[in-house]
Amino acid sequence: MTSNCSDGACRCPWCGDDPLYVAYHDTEWGVPCHDERTLFEFLILEGAQAGLSWITILRKRENYRRAFDGFDVDKIARYGEQDVLRLLGDAGIVRNRLKIAAAIDNARATLALYEAGGNLNDLLWQFVEGRPVINHWQQFSKVPVFTPTAEALSKELKRRSFRFIGPTVIYSHMQATGMVNDHLVTCPRHQALTAC
Repeated sequence: MTSNCSDGACRCPWCGDDPLYVAYHDTEWGVPCHDERTLFEFLILEGAQAGLSWITILRKRENYRRAFDGFDVDKIARYGEQDVLRLLGDAGIVRNRLKIAAAIDNARATLALYEAGGNLNDLLWQFVEGRPVINHWQQFSKVPVFTPTAEALSKELKRRSFRFIGPTVIYSHMQATGMVNDHLVTCPRHQALTAC
């Protein structure tokens, strides 16, 4: 790992110096993602994060992958009450019945999208016209918690029976999957991702 600042360029301050958080910031956050399973994974993880810190979810990510069958939409869509009880008993994830039920409902909504001939990639990325929105934030305090685009996307997902996908959750999803580049302009990742 590199230090937070070098040659006048400073990593976004939100990741601090936690090695897991720093690695996530440096290799994943803000990288444009078009992989269906990863897009679905982030929908579930961002929903699980509601009311919690992202580092809490990041530390449980491998547990989520194990508990939710590698985020296999087909398998999760078939979960029943026994699976809910299994998940509620799994200390490796956030044991919240509403969030677990929402994850299952979101798998079913995603499956319905696939059965109608669509996919998450097209549905999500159309809201940014298929390319990342490049922001130029100087201070982390200026980065919004949601935008009108996130509100519109949240509304569309709700219309399609997705749950735990309010505008703040969706904007976090957009940041994580590179639909927006919200790295500070002083962060080396801002320029690296802008050049992609």
